[in-house]
Amino acid sequence: MAVEHVAGKNMGKVMLYALSTCVWCKKTRELLESMGIEYDYEYVDLLQGGEKDRALKEVTHWNPDCNFPTMVVNDQKCIVGFDENKIRETLKS
Repeated sequence: MAVEHVAGKNMGKVMLYALSTCVWCKKTRELLESMGIEYDYEYVDLLQGGEKDRALKEVTHWNPDCNFPTMVVNDQKCIVGFDENKIRETLKS
């Protein structure tokens, strides 16, 4: 599974690294969609081989503990876990 794109309001580059079975990852996606935010995501657990290695390297660059969800905004800010207030504050229009 490659990176998936969700259309919405452009608030900069928003990348969500998630697990397909994670409740908090699902809640993060639901929050982004309720806010109408454009974002990309990939389910790291569904990747294989080199793609999985690449994704894990990207996640650990931002979040050395490699927790999910990990959201990176504009290649500058990282939000780990489902933190609704921080997500809303970071992506407010």
